[in-house]
Amino acid sequence: MRKIVLMMSISLDGYIEGPGRDISWHRVDEEVHQHANDTVARMGGLLHGRVMYELMAAYWPTADADPKAAPITTEFAGIWRDIPKVVYSRTLRHADWNSTIAREVVPEEVRALKEQPGGDLGLGGADIAAAFLRHDLVDAFHIYVHPVLLGDGKPLFHPTAPRTTSLRFTESRTFGNGVVLLRHERPQTEASADVPGASGAGR
Repeated sequence: MRKIVLMMSISLDGYIEGPGRDISWHRVDEEVHQHANDTVARMGGLLHGRVMYELMAAYWPTADADPKAAPITTEFAGIWRDIPKVVYSRTLRHADWNSTIAREVVPEEVRALKEQPGGDLGLGGADIAAAFLRHDLVDAFHIYVHPVLLGDGKPLFHPTAPRTTSLRFTESRTFGNGVVLLRHERPQTEASADVPGASGAGR
């Protein structure tokens, strides 16, 4: 069965973005970028919240049209356009680039998606991650930790996220620019019961 993998970049103090949605502190050099390209290329799909989808769709569909674009940028533009995507949003009316809109995180639908053939599914976005975590649907965590302290911003994990103490460390990798990738997985046991009222989607 396919896994749902939460993939995000965070600051050392746990934020995915600074005030005003600032992500200028991300240290994405060629080594980190290539690793992300290779990881996403092996996946069977991406699961986005609305904010993450709109952020990606504002740049990547045409990023390779720039004659000055680096080869690594051109490569990811094609990967992102072609990979199947599910966008969770109650308000989004249309989504392009091989994308399907879902209004709610329905556990039965997500589990059916996991049972389809293909690679793992990459999950991105703090709000949608919170909904998946409440439903006990996240199987693995691939977190890129950037060596910066923001002091304020949007945290990756919501304060009400369910407590999880059984994560298994699987890998770490230190990149030349100081970014550290941490990978953890949950034991492959029967999922716990859903939390009432836990459905959610990106606005």
